[in-house]
Amino acid sequence: MSLLKYVLPALAAAGTALAQCSASATATIQNAGDASSLASCTTFSGSIAIATGTTENIRLSNVREITGSLIVDGVQNLTTLSADSLERIGQDFIINDAQILSSLSFPRLTRVEKIQWQGLPNLNTLDFTTEVQEASIVDIQNTFLSTLQGINIQKADTIILANNLYLQDISLQIGNISTGLQIGRNGDRLNVELPNLIWAQNLTFRNCPSISIPSLYAVNGSLGFYENTMESISAPNLTRVDGSLSFVTNSNLNNITMPQLTKIGGALQIANNTNLNAINGFPKLQSIGGALDFYGNFSEVNLPELNDVRGAFNMQSSADIQAICDSFKAKSGGSKAIKGKFTCAGTQTNPGGAGTTPTGSSGSRSTGNAAAAGGLDVSASALMGFSGVVAALFGLL
Repeated sequence: MSLLKYVLPALAAAGTALAQCSASATATIQNAGDASSLASCTTFSGSIAIATGTTENIRLSNVREITGSLIVDGVQNLTTLSADSLERIGQDFIINDAQILSSLSFPRLTRVEKIQWQGLPNLNTLDFTTEVQEASIVDIQNTFLSTLQGINIQKADTIILANNLYLQDISLQIGNISTGLQIGRNGDRLNVELPNLIWAQNLTFRNCPSISIPSLYAVNGSLGFYENTMESISAPNLTRVDGSLSFVTNSNLNNITMPQLTKIGGALQIANNTNLNAINGFPKLQSIGGALDFYGNFSEVNLPELNDVRGAFNMQSSADIQAICDSFKAKSGGSKAIKGKFTCAGTQTNPGGAGTTPTGSSGSRSTGNAAAAGGLDVSASALMGFSGVVAALFGLL
């Protein structure tokens, strides 16, 4: 009987601890006391959400793993969120619309299934000492972050880094991206360094002053550079792009260098790059599966190995490109290299893209009507295709 006096309270305490360390649905933390009650848990089985009305700093001490998600959604008065021992979040790490959150400290966190942070106007830096190295999806938008130090993903499905206006450095050791990467509208001096990136499904760079992709070997989908401010774009080891390759409205661009590129499965679009006078950075390019669409101010085009263009051919420039037009015209029609509709015109007041008719009153113009074997839509709606896929992934469509 005396033994039961000690055993029964011990069993009751163990049952209480077990209940605190698991949740069949989502456990909601209302205050610092609720967070402290989890200190006995090495692993929390389930998901944890911070209540929207929480006003106190939340510290999850001693917990090493959360098997579900950690969710902070619309918590307007939370300033500090920390977990000193947390190493792994099995599902999503979501922080959305936390207006005054200024401190995020997870010094041992290395593995997360998905990071989704949006609407964090007071979060400037991360205290992630060990660095997050594994995540399938990283989606960080509309934050005050000036650096991503603490996030160094080696492999991912999807990465979106957009509208972080103070972010000036993106340096990731990632080697493969299986769905896509979008970087756009971040800091005005943003430096993008992806030294180990070898393969990707889709890559989109927008409003970037500097991009380094020295190891990129193959892109299974599309690769696009839009409205960037760098003077040069180089991919010294890129051999193929299975989708479209686009350079559009890069105002300072004066040089494109892709010396090993031999094949483009979709369109090659070089459009409205004001300072690009010479298109000569594709010495080994042999085939374009879709359209060739060049328009701008260029006066030199040199594609010495090109022997197969399956889609339409459009080349329009404000400069005199009569000799260039004559050279390519000789390769168009029937079973020749250029199999689609041929349009080439120089001295144009407003050079236009594929599907437009040259309107300049002077200069050269050559058109043909060969049936396109592989035409490709290079309109704005087509360029948004990957964005639509990503939006669907995150429930935005």
